[in-house]
Amino acid sequence: MGRIVPIADFEDPALDVYARLTENQLVCRERPEDGLFIAESALVIERALDAGFEPVSFLAETRLLPKAEAILARCPEELPVYTAELPVLERLTGYALTRGMLCAMRRPALRHAEDLLQSTSCVAVLEDVINPTNLGAIFRSAAALGVEAVLLTDSCTDPLYRRCIRVSMGNVFFVPWAYLPDDQWQALLHENGFESVAMALREDAKVLWDPALRKIQKLAVVMGSEGPGLKASTIASCDYTVTVPMTNGVDSLNVAAASAVAFYQLALLRQHPL
Repeated sequence: MGRIVPIADFEDPALDVYARLTENQLVCRERPEDGLFIAESALVIERALDAGFEPVSFLAETRLLPKAEAILARCPEELPVYTAELPVLERLTGYALTRGMLCAMRRPALRHAEDLLQSTSCVAVLEDVINPTNLGAIFRSAAALGVEAVLLTDSCTDPLYRRCIRVSMGNVFFVPWAYLPDDQWQALLHENGFESVAMALREDAKVLWDPALRKIQKLAVVMGSEGPGLKASTIASCDYTVTVPMTNGVDSLNVAAASAVAFYQLALLRQHPL
């Protein structure tokens, strides 16, 4: 059930991890083994536990604690479960969005991109996607639509950023992900037998349903940042350039929306043709 620890003072050091540490401090790059992330809401916490993540502590509104019994029953008895009344918790930025519960969890060891490429046949590659809402939505689409792993350039937002986890509905815990090693990641794809499909607004781009795309055995769907999209050098290095056809004068889709369309057409239908 965990060890219930009432909190009456917002300045209590026990709340530091929830109230005063920044996302960068939680990552703890100097000592990665000490890194943490915050999962919020009972649903997301349950999914993290299902995926094998280790809880460090919980924080819950006192009156909602009985609703958390099923989750707490899965945790060691000595695990601290901090509880507080709503006026204390309202001073935590964003607490109203948590639906009553937060959990600090240990960050997993980072995976290696090459290991994921050797064990998959359909991946998403994200270049410079920095908005956590977009990244979370992309992970949710990847989980739903047949993408087996997500690979990110160094400048992408951390998939365990609190808002990203929430928007993904915990699917960042189930879709394997890794950071790409350097600017030569296109060569890494080809060395592992992947053909790359760059999503870009180009007049010479193929449409999503082009028959040639159905023949790809190992597929990498490459998508770019929210503003400029993929770099010109990235597009040039990919095997295909593909676009989502637009109507009614709309020039493009948000990267998260475009990912759902692309994953459905290129990944899901590849596995389950109509």
